[in-house]
Amino acid sequence: MTIQDQQTIRNYIEKSPSSITRWVSSQWKGILAEFTATLFLIVFGCMSAVPIEGLPMNPVMYTPLTFGMTVMFNIQIFGHLSGAYMNPFVTVAAIIFGRISVSVGVVYIVAELVGASLGYGILIGVAPVDMAGEGVCLTLPHSNINEWQAVGVEILLSAALSLVNCSVWDPVNESRQDSVPLKYALTISGLALAGGPLTGGSMNPARSFGPALWSMRWESHWVYWVGPFVGGIVPAVFYKYIWLKKKDSDKLP
Repeated sequence: MTIQDQQTIRNYIEKSPSSITRWVSSQWKGILAEFTATLFLIVFGCMSAVPIEGLPMNPVMYTPLTFGMTVMFNIQIFGHLSGAYMNPFVTVAAIIFGRISVSVGVVYIVAELVGASLGYGILIGVAPVDMAGEGVCLTLPHSNINEWQAVGVEILLSAALSLVNCSVWDPVNESRQDSVPLKYALTISGLALAGGPLTGGSMNPARSFGPALWSMRWESHWVYWVGPFVGGIVPAVFYKYIWLKKKDSDKLP
């Protein structure tokens, strides 16, 4: 190789953006969308659980409905940018379905955890009570059930949510996408109402992680990782390989 050839190669390397730079430049909008969507989920969802002195206690359906409505407008705003998964197990299910690549999914999960943590921190700053000290919006199993029973509840709730996700992602339903945000709002609200008294109805490790981090209360926190991941991923694998019709996969980002 001549000196001129070596110089040509060196110039090409110096002028060409690195693969990481190219990847970030192509994915940053989705990463930011996933971060913001999860931040909104915690800010507005947990805001509905803040006790206000002088006002009556919020009805039991108040927080589940607020989380459902927040998911609805997040999907409307961010769905076309990142998928608006807002949930690590949903993100893994999206990887299984081939909707996103593993690399994108891993970064999305980090963005979701950071977004949930910052969202709860913002709420601490504007709430009129000691959010972290009082454990507002913290998910814990009911005192009358053990941790494994709580895992079972979270598995069931997450499995139902996962099957809804799979149905929405199924190409057979491509013509039925107009009401998807509303479907998710009702699904999340209904499942949270059902499981709320037993476990808090989390179905989302990021949703449980933010309040736990700021409150530094990790008792039974593993429940909200094991339950959603088992309940979310197993049905996704089942749906993909049993019910999903074969279709050529698009090239992943």
